[in-house]
Amino acid sequence: MQNAQELHSNSIIFDGLVIAKWNRTLFEDMHRGGLTAANCTVSVWEGFQETVNNIVEFNNFFQHDSDLIIPVTKTSDIALAKELGKTGIILGFQNANAFEDQIGYVEIFKKLGVGVVQMAYNTQNLVGTGCYERDGGLSGFGREIVAEMNRVGIMCDLSHVGPQTSIEVIEASTKPVCYSHCLPLGLKEHPRNKSDEELKFIADKNGFIGVTMFAPFLKNGIDSTVDDYVEAMDYVIDLVGEDCVGIGTDFTQGHDQHFFDMLTHDKGYARRLTQFGKIVNPLGIRTLGEFPNLTATMLKHSWSEQKIRKVMGENWVNVLQDVWGE
Repeated sequence: MQNAQELHSNSIIFDGLVIAKWNRTLFEDMHRGGLTAANCTVSVWEGFQETVNNIVEFNNFFQHDSDLIIPVTKTSDIALAKELGKTGIILGFQNANAFEDQIGYVEIFKKLGVGVVQMAYNTQNLVGTGCYERDGGLSGFGREIVAEMNRVGIMCDLSHVGPQTSIEVIEASTKPVCYSHCLPLGLKEHPRNKSDEELKFIADKNGFIGVTMFAPFLKNGIDSTVDDYVEAMDYVIDLVGEDCVGIGTDFTQGHDQHFFDMLTHDKGYARRLTQFGKIVNPLGIRTLGEFPNLTATMLKHSWSEQKIRKVMGENWVNVLQDVWGE
């Protein structure tokens, strides 16, 4: 039996959703936490041009911080990142907004390195409906977008998507889809949390569930600890098994109040959708640099080495392999 430190350093550590303030300090913290790879948000409310500008910024990071990070466009890049002791970066969207009304933009963004796209962020867009308003389901255009994402190899993410739109994406997609960062409604009532039925449905259709540690959605709110997070993961695993569950921290590390104001307003400027209050990550894993504490806590909760390896990263790699058509 390996100790926690050995197990962490020998495992693939994958974070299914990080929306932090991108800079060298953050990449250094990823390195400190032994993070092998992460799905990193480069678009929420932005349209095509602004999103391209954000990707240009990341390309500059890949050049200037190449001692810490590498781009990931296929799962072998994740293995390479592990081998090199760097963090692999998958570019991801939390909204299909950047596709605008152009199906051809899907392939363009795939060629720019985008690997995961959420269909809607909290509200209605051209594709479907978010979880904060009356859910009209997947639009006709949305069905074409899902088909195109399947074709080019971009994963459909449903974390902030309304329940009816989610069902219709799951049924329309020929590839596995995911909740990259969610928590169970069974532990806390919240519009962003997913019911047992929703969790079982996505798992039954070969989908994937990334469990978030965003404290407002955890049972004990901002008083939550890393133990509460492991409890939430076990709740999901008890429902769907340990092969389709992983991590999606939803870390917003380094951001200021202005960022949260933008995030919590519809389209970044309109009506306020929600009020998070104080944002603090669970005690024991306040930052990405504290990721090794999660492995130690899983061991403390009597998780087997195999279960830890799978949930920490191997499961994510397997599902991405399928979606990316490798």
